Amino acid sequence: MNKKYDAIVIGTGITGGWASKELSEGGLDTLVLERGRMVKHVQDYPTMNMDPWDFKFRGQATYEDRQRQLKQARTGYTTGEASKHWFVDDIDHPYNEKKRFDWIRGYHVGGKSLMWARMSFRWSEMDFEANKKDGHGVDWPIRYKDLEPWYEKVERYIGISGKAEGLPQLPDSIFTPEMPLNCVEQEFKEGVDANFEDRTVIHSRAANLTDPEGREGRGPCQYRNRCIRGCPYGGYFSSNSSTLPAAQRTGNITLRPHSIVHEIIYDEDQGKAIGVKLIDAETRENLEFYADVIFCCAGAIPSTSILMQSKSERFPNGLGNDSGELGHNLMDHHFKVGATGISDNHQEDYYKGRKPAGFFVPRFRNIDRDTTMKSFVRGYGMQGGASRTDWTEAVGEMSYGKELKEALLKPGDWKIGVNCFGECLPYHENKMTLDYEKPDQWGLPTVTFDCEYKENEKAMRKDAQEQAVAMLKAAGFRDVQGYDDPCYPGNGIHEMGTARMGRDPRTSVLNRNNQIHAVQNVYVTDGACMTSSASQNPSLTYMAITARAANHAVREFKAGKFKTKYKEGT
Repeated sequence: MNKKYDAIVIGTGITGGWASKELSEGGLDTLVLERGRMVKHVQDYPTMNMDPWDFKFRGQATYEDRQRQLKQARTGYTTGEASKHWFVDDIDHPYNEKKRFDWIRGYHVGGKSLMWARMSFRWSEMDFEANKKDGHGVDWPIRYKDLEPWYEKVERYIGISGKAEGLPQLPDSIFTPEMPLNCVEQEFKEGVDANFEDRTVIHSRAANLTDPEGREGRGPCQYRNRCIRGCPYGGYFSSNSSTLPAAQRTGNITLRPHSIVHEIIYDEDQGKAIGVKLIDAETRENLEFYADVIFCCAGAIPSTSILMQSKSERFPNGLGNDSGELGHNLMDHHFKVGATGISDNHQEDYYKGRKPAGFFVPRFRNIDRDTTMKSFVRGYGMQGGASRTDWTEAVGEMSYGKELKEALLKPGDWKIGVNCFGECLPYHENKMTLDYEKPDQWGLPTVTFDCEYKENEKAMRKDAQEQAVAMLKAAGFRDVQGYDDPCYPGNGIHEMGTARMGRDPRTSVLNRNNQIHAVQNVYVTDGACMTSSASQNPSLTYMAITARAANHAVREFKAGKFKTKYKEGT
């Protein structure tokens, strides 16, 4: 007889790690499934200490490598030797586009928690109320106060560098010491503060430990800015350095890589899910595992794909899809719009290290009556940084000899850049579907994207560029240039929606505890559950939602509400 577990967690990224930790610490015997390979903390970070001259091609990906990642290479994320191994092969893992969608994926233990930018911001009450107030999407079934204690729990554990600012649109977290602005970033802050009453520049809030003593086996950030390679010090939060080791210390988890889950098994008689079907990526065996509780944490698109493939007589269109909303309301932040400039000040100033965070300008549009815009709803935040220019100016043939040698001994100008991240509304017609006529190498249907930014996002981008230019000019920078580069959904790597939470089973997939309305022993806590996108990076909210849902599941499990049976010999 196959062993039955108390819980199964699908995925090992930011939410899968948290679900594994909370369920196992709650005493549940938990099977953790990852479709990709094993990655052990420190041991499996091959480029973590390499310098540019240590790479065969000085850090550039080869032509052959780029040909195997053509779609992901459109984003610029996969072009380097230092981190290319974290990104999947587009040829081996294809997908389809009715409209361009830049889908970034990492199939390995730890998922995108090894690749994320670590920006960690709470959502505010206005973010959870927005849908109800302006009529876009459906109302969130939770509010800020429901998540506040879980934000605190997560923050105390992962460590977020920053400083309290007392802004209603960006609630303060529990912080470790902030990473200070450099001199030109401080110049920008002072210029904005002096010229604009409705906005301010603050330190970025990043999941990089700044506690000198570290915590739970993790050392403090070393200011190397090599985070995406995997940090041997554990200086930034990842599943590999933090939550998965914590789960393993309980003795209550079994971690199984190379496990491609494609279906949740639904039992018609019990009205519950009883397990999962998967393909072993190494042996190609078809396997089944059983449990009383199932957490979908594979990422917005993979989790929804699994639900859509989980068909039965009760759910012919996918598990929990009574509303018909499964796969719809796909969102991602739009960015690549803002401005750059040059400072003539601080020519004698330098800074040490490579701090992995810059500045942040919290949302300042549509906050109150005085900041209401007629051309768009919701808003955007601004992220950016300043640095001395690099040595690329010394490469061209126009500079040589004595002048070149002297130039190489002097630092370049200070440049500053402002990049705006904007909210995308939850449009029903923005969706993902499955194509059974174009199966992947495992015989499973591939994903097709039909998603685009619309007029509200375009109007927001126009204002964002104008304001970035105005702020840099007001702060005294020269050669200020606005930009609005092409940006497509997926590029922000913040896929949200597709299995949204809601109050009404007729218009949503999940309830306020992240349970499928009609199958309450299945929880979905990754980006798929999101009902709107806000303008802040969503990862901290994913973690808080997951911790909240996992603790709810532990209570329900111990109360005997999820007990299932499966036939002997299966």
